[in-house]
Amino acid sequence: MAGVRQRRSLRVGVGVGLPLVAAVALAALLFRLFPMDATGRWGLSPAVVAGGCWAGQLWYVGYRLDPERLAGGFWRRLFGLANAVTLARGALYAVVAGFAVVPPGTSLAWVPALCYGTGVALDNLDGTLARTVGRETDIGRRLDMAFDTFGFVAAPLVAVLWGLLPVWYLSISAARYVFRGAVWLRRVRGLPVGDLPDSDLGKYLAGVQMVFVTVALVPPVPTELVRTVAPVVLLPSLAVFTRDYLFVSGRLSNRR
Repeated sequence: MAGVRQRRSLRVGVGVGLPLVAAVALAALLFRLFPMDATGRWGLSPAVVAGGCWAGQLWYVGYRLDPERLAGGFWRRLFGLANAVTLARGALYAVVAGFAVVPPGTSLAWVPALCYGTGVALDNLDGTLARTVGRETDIGRRLDMAFDTFGFVAAPLVAVLWGLLPVWYLSISAARYVFRGAVWLRRVRGLPVGDLPDSDLGKYLAGVQMVFVTVALVPPVPTELVRTVAPVVLLPSLAVFTRDYLFVSGRLSNRR
């Protein structure tokens, strides 16, 4: 019974307590740092939006964790050095999302580029720390994947809402969800799902996307130049998602 209560307590702490505390802490910090933008478009506060987004990311990660794996030093592993860097990335991406309700003429227009660019710069640091001074964990991998995916939604969305990128660029934000939905549908229908191709091309192109979106958010960069380069950067990544689906659906294979 004690073990059951401990796992239940951890489940509540991870799924409810941690997201709420994180949301309140981030929103309170942003209210103090950026009081001039306390109210954004549609009557929404960017600080509240950012806090809610960070809470949503943490809830998503905690909700999908196996309760059997939560016991045994979970909090120590969660707040280890590598995961602390990953959590900081999630908070930075949440701040970027908060600017979706801020008009583009704000005096803080440099903040989304700074926050997203910093998160991108830290992207490989957490994994390196986990492999060198700590150890790779399931919670670390889930945090990394959740925050990467969220960053690919938040930053392009702000760029589109501010008129820096065309609306069709959001197809890169939807691509991962469309791919996962298509794979899920195959499993539901009882169709075979194969392995992904043995290639790191998708990772390299994701890095290119991150750098490009960061540059697009920098205020002095000419918008026309960004819009001209956008399709050149976007199309290869969409092609890789198409290739991956052709592999998992059996239409292509790794055989040579």
